[in-house]
Amino acid sequence: MKQIAAKIEEVLDFGGMKKDILFLVLSGVALLLSIFHVVSLPFDISWVAILLCGTPIVIGAVLGLITEFDIKADVLVSLALIASILIGENFAAGEVAFIMQLGALLEDITVNRARAGIEKLVHLTPRTARVIRNEKENVIPAEEVLVGDIIRVLPGETVPVDGIINKGVTSINQAVMTGESMPVDKAIGDEVLSGTVNQFGVFEMEATKVGENSSIQRMIRLVQSADAGKAKIVGMADRWATWIVVIALTSASLTWLISGEIIRAVTILVVFCPCALVLATPTAIMAAIGNATKHGFLVKEGDALERLSRVSWIAFDKTGTLTKGVPVVIAVKSITEDYTKDEIYGMAAAAEQYSEHPLGKAITKCYKHEVTNRLMRTEAFSMTPGQGIFARVGDQEILAGNEKLFAGKNISLFENQIAFLEAKRYLEEGCTVIYITVNGQYAGFLALSDTLREESLQMIEHLKNLNVQPVLLTGDHENAARAIAAQLGIKEVVSDCMPEDKLIRIENFHKNQDEVCMIGDGVNDAPALRKANVGIAMGGVGSDIAVDAADIALVDDEVKELPHLLALSKRMMTTIKVNLTFSMLLNFVAILLAITGVLDPIVGALVHNAGSVLVITNSALLLNWKGKWKAAEEPMKGRAEAGRAKPEVS
Repeated sequence: MKQIAAKIEEVLDFGGMKKDILFLVLSGVALLLSIFHVVSLPFDISWVAILLCGTPIVIGAVLGLITEFDIKADVLVSLALIASILIGENFAAGEVAFIMQLGALLEDITVNRARAGIEKLVHLTPRTARVIRNEKENVIPAEEVLVGDIIRVLPGETVPVDGIINKGVTSINQAVMTGESMPVDKAIGDEVLSGTVNQFGVFEMEATKVGENSSIQRMIRLVQSADAGKAKIVGMADRWATWIVVIALTSASLTWLISGEIIRAVTILVVFCPCALVLATPTAIMAAIGNATKHGFLVKEGDALERLSRVSWIAFDKTGTLTKGVPVVIAVKSITEDYTKDEIYGMAAAAEQYSEHPLGKAITKCYKHEVTNRLMRTEAFSMTPGQGIFARVGDQEILAGNEKLFAGKNISLFENQIAFLEAKRYLEEGCTVIYITVNGQYAGFLALSDTLREESLQMIEHLKNLNVQPVLLTGDHENAARAIAAQLGIKEVVSDCMPEDKLIRIENFHKNQDEVCMIGDGVNDAPALRKANVGIAMGGVGSDIAVDAADIALVDDEVKELPHLLALSKRMMTTIKVNLTFSMLLNFVAILLAITGVLDPIVGALVHNAGSVLVITNSALLLNWKGKWKAAEEPMKGRAEAGRAKPEVS
């Protein structure tokens, strides 16, 4: 029976939403022609609305009762349609069918899902691997790699499986797994994860986790499973359908028995039809979605705003969400009288101009932006992967890199205690420090860091005013996470998060009966975005997979608009409650009038029309609602200034 029902539903769904809209337009025209008697036909033109809009309702109600004994609002509507037709009130039948189908169409539009994140995530999975067997390199499908195989990874390639480096040094972009803004240097003995990208340098690794056990495959399973437990909102009319049907039938039967007038009973069935009730929620959601769109949000889940109105926590990824996700020079320090800080900065920028490393590129880019586009001539450039660079700039030999670069060159970076403490302070704040030597002498250092978005602090303050508490979930190390959190006044911080860790944190909120919204931009955020009550992805800088996994996408990355979205969701729920209250009061009054014989089926249907129009009008007010959370033009000062891009020099 269920197979037959499924086949019938498939036939009814043929043509999709375009067919539904066409049927509604034809039905609406037919009802207008009927009420104004514009044309004369051998049949009542209201039958057009009855057949086009009423037939799917009746068939759906019958199938639901027969296959699953599922009583929805369609059951009552079907009874009212049939009863109206039997007593010759065709216009009332057509009008009720039209309003119900209009409500159903609006609901379908608001709850449509358009996501393909898992497919895109699958495309991130490396297809091939360079396996070394019998001292020969063989390119094989990644799924055929075995634990213990030796794999060679070239610059720019994606790591095919999890493993341990046993030859070579490199720098790995781990953003896909951890969201870290800075590349991570790797050497012999370090672990590398599948799906991450080799920035430069050839290395060899021993496979430790392959196939379904690799990190990227675990990520796919996390995204698939996280969505399974997210409850969907059931329409209010359907939620109360059983009681509505029972009360309507009881009222109609008693009225018929007591008064002896069947038309009163039919009128009760007509006015009991939850037309305004059906429209109350989807119209408000659609209007709120329209408002959100004006503020840069693409709402992809119809009930996402309803869920957002209930959240008490908002979990933020750091990189690319609260920060810009791009390393910049925030300080230049000279520790010798031989060179000024401007000279140190200029020599470092010139030395790094041929570097492939993201930090080297950042130094050169910042210098060009902050000082001058003209760089000194550089010769004899060479790079030591995972350590730094050597270059001859004019008559000066420049070394720029981390502590490892100088360890074997008998160059001490810590003789100057003041310089040591300065560098240590920046390291504790989560910065990356690049040390500079000139002709073998330690001359100074540059500090690079990801920087706050100018609007982040103000946005966090507004969220707190809305009684929503922020929490920072980031793959960055603890120093960087704590530094950013301190600038923003965020007390709850979880650092060094892998995708599984973020997912566990979201699950802990659920266990504590807390509703949580997750905001992120990277592939590593996708499972948490899907698991959270509401997921919001940064659409501009974010990955396609994060956007697809989320319920809402922030298209222009203007995080200052987040408080407006939250306030809008709460306002939307107030509108829905007003709509529902009005709808039920209208039904109650109309039922009393129908019982006493004041209303007939046609007038009852018109009363429902008036109620539906008022509900739609009230919902439409949300389209231009602004509230009091419009972000100020000037960002807040104080702590926010710590996120500036202009470097500190001394």
